[in-house]
Amino acid sequence: MTTDLPAAPVLLVLIALPADAQAALAESHEVIYAPDATRRQHHIAADGARVQTVLTNGTTGLTAAEIDAMPNLSFACALGVGFENMAIEHARARGTVLANGAGTNDDCVADHAFALILATVRKIPQHDRACREGIWRDALPMVPTLTGKRLGILGLGAIGRKIAQRALGFEMQVGYHNRSRRGDSPHTWFESLDALARWCDVFVVATPGGAATKHLVNAGVLAALGPRGYLVNIARGSVVDTAALAAALQAGTIAGAGLDVYESEPAPPAALLGFENVVLTPHIGGRAPEAMNASMQCFLDNARRHAAGQPVSTPI
Repeated sequence: MTTDLPAAPVLLVLIALPADAQAALAESHEVIYAPDATRRQHHIAADGARVQTVLTNGTTGLTAAEIDAMPNLSFACALGVGFENMAIEHARARGTVLANGAGTNDDCVADHAFALILATVRKIPQHDRACREGIWRDALPMVPTLTGKRLGILGLGAIGRKIAQRALGFEMQVGYHNRSRRGDSPHTWFESLDALARWCDVFVVATPGGAATKHLVNAGVLAALGPRGYLVNIARGSVVDTAALAAALQAGTIAGAGLDVYESEPAPPAALLGFENVVLTPHIGGRAPEAMNASMQCFLDNARRHAAGQPVSTPI
């Protein structure tokens, strides 16, 4: 590896960050800011040989070809918990240390999951519009309450557990599907995804993205959820088959959906925009000042540990 490197590590940032976060990084790094495709391509070509550290996220990722274009890359970090579009095995083969922001935005995502659940089941956006248009409640159909309903969670990881914890405040029954039963969980485990969908009233997707989970929520799962069931996705858009979801909504197969993520992002999901019973947010589940500060501190701590020859605290 080349040894003629500057004292301040050269950090390539591939994701959009607020100004204060960029300033915090600049205190300990020479920052190359490339949050869009044009700047990313330019800086990897022009500055790749100088880059020692990369900050990205699971959606934006880091390709094998990009890793090869950065011969001095020794540390790469995903700001959030996801890392599905990072070439993990290729990076490891090159000796690059990998970390993520596990635990830094779990509460924020779980809060947003419940915001979407309530907005979808109680039709908050639709009622807001009706109120602004002068439509009184007597002209509107009643909507279900959440208390006592059954919540199904696909993926009982750190975020899934926090969603389950919040559900208990609504006196909900909680079930989940993982590849295997969680021995330390008091909630009901369902061996199959279809069985979970048939059981629950609200189905929340909280599983990691990537090839292994692509379109896990398909037409069959949506049919099992049924006409009084609601789908909420705060995980990755790839987990839900968008075409199947649009068909299910069109046919009345399910009651509605709340999505923070979708396959087309950052473009909105065109196939879903015409449905009144769909609530959309632009992948903001993990975004809040508190979560951003925690994620940045996690990255900076990991970067310091790596520079000191110590193991990172949240390895991938």
